[in-house]
Amino acid sequence: MKTAVLTDSGSNLPQEFIKKHTNLYVVPLMIIVDGKSYRDQIEITAKQVYEQIDEKEMSTSLPETSDLQKTIEQIKKDGYTDLLVVNISSGLSGTYNSFRVELEATKGLNITQYDTKTIGAGQGYLVEQALELVEQNVPTKDIIKALDKQRYEDSLAIYTISTLKYLKKGGRIGKVEGTIGDLLHLKPVISVNDDGVYVTLAKAFGVKRSLMNMKTLFVEKFKNFKMDLTVHYGTGREKAEELAEMLKKVLNVRTLTLSPLTPVLGIHTGPEFFSYVGRIVEK
Repeated sequence: MKTAVLTDSGSNLPQEFIKKHTNLYVVPLMIIVDGKSYRDQIEITAKQVYEQIDEKEMSTSLPETSDLQKTIEQIKKDGYTDLLVVNISSGLSGTYNSFRVELEATKGLNITQYDTKTIGAGQGYLVEQALELVEQNVPTKDIIKALDKQRYEDSLAIYTISTLKYLKKGGRIGKVEGTIGDLLHLKPVISVNDDGVYVTLAKAFGVKRSLMNMKTLFVEKFKNFKMDLTVHYGTGREKAEELAEMLKKVLNVRTLTLSPLTPVLGIHTGPEFFSYVGRIVEK
């Protein structure tokens, strides 16, 4: 048995990580700017998206079927017999279902598809764990159990934004309350629930207090457990560095990653955005 792991660019994995793992394949989601399509992270950057987000008509789309088909054929050509597919939340994107249709028509591979019910580094951490367990020759059914434990018990992904207009525009508002929020300067702390849709965990007046709420939620969740931490940001790199240093003082951080949010997700959050994503690695 030789197993490959396939994911989509919603996992927000750095290019150096992707290149390091020869059995990892990534299919890009699509970004549409004024009617022209671009492959996420490949043909357009987060910086380009944020610079144009209020000037041009932007939306996101499913991966190109041809990209997925070519990737599957390459996986076969590379000699893999088994394929574990780790997708962005089906509650936030049609990507999982578009993959499912293509995977069901695929011959010559033993395929298992996993709906992460999350996005960004939350999804990326699940891809990392899948790769680690594949390397250890863990049976696929046990890998799925381990992914479930990480997703639903040992991880947390939360974020705050300065405005809800981009979520509303992209139809990703989910269960986030907010029509009144912009008027009252209420800033939500948003997470993805077990159904894979956005929900509000807390509210505060202003982004500063919202970030304080996020810190509190992380301390309550992770306590003194050894954990991995990712801080996502839009355009505020310096602020993200400051927030990361603050979190390191109150959490037992094994690995810290500062990561700009992949543009296909950034379209829905806008540039003024910060996210904390963590997973327990040792209790």
